[in-house]
Amino acid sequence: MAERRDRLDQPREPRGLRPPRFDPEAFGQWTERVARFLGTGRYLIIQTMVVVGWIGWNVLTPKSWQDDRDRVNLEEDRGQGRQAKADLEYLARELAAVRIALGEVVTRDFLRSELTRLDGSRDQT
Repeated sequence: MAERRDRLDQPREPRGLRPPRFDPEAFGQWTERVARFLGTGRYLIIQTMVVVGWIGWNVLTPKSWQDDRDRVNLEEDRGQGRQAKADLEYLARELAAVRIALGEVVTRDFLRSELTRLDGSRDQT
């Protein structure tokens, strides 16, 4: 290893993009510190109070707040559904018009047969 540091013709660190380096034990050490600070009993009491508060908030919150939001979302969804249906019907009509127009287009085989027929009738005259 010592001779690699002494060589000036080689870079010390690899070039290019490298993945970030991280300590795989960092998260475990952090959680240990949090657990030591809170302690098992204190953590359970705080977590229980948070959950009870959250349940209480959901039970005591007026339903009209949520109903209004749901009603607005429902109307928005219905509007988008109506627009999508209108777009689909428009595209179906356009596709039908293209198919009808293509039905009236002269094909190569038809044109060849007509030219052959006209050439044959010209030769007869």
